[in-house]
Amino acid sequence: MNEVINSGALNIASIVVSLVVLLVGLVLWFFINRASSRTNEQIELLEALLDQQKRQNALLRRLCESNEPEKEPQTSPAKVQEKEDDEDLIRLVAER
Repeated sequence: MNEVINSGALNIASIVVSLVVLLVGLVLWFFINRASSRTNEQIELLEALLDQQKRQNALLRRLCESNEPEKEPQTSPAKVQEKEDDEDLIRLVAER
């Protein structure tokens, strides 16, 4: 009779342990799945933000290029040398 009671208690204990392990596994799966889905959402948001920043940079480049003042034509080195010579002569003349 003791053997029947002991074997029944072992069966119930093994079933309880199995259910506890199953419950812990389901809880862990829930939190891991939840964290994974949040991470995926954050990645999608970051990719959308990156795309918007790229568009803004392109618009800013176009805006800067359109508002850029026109460059003055380059003067030849001979003209630059003449200007420097004129400035040197002015410095040599004594003021009264």
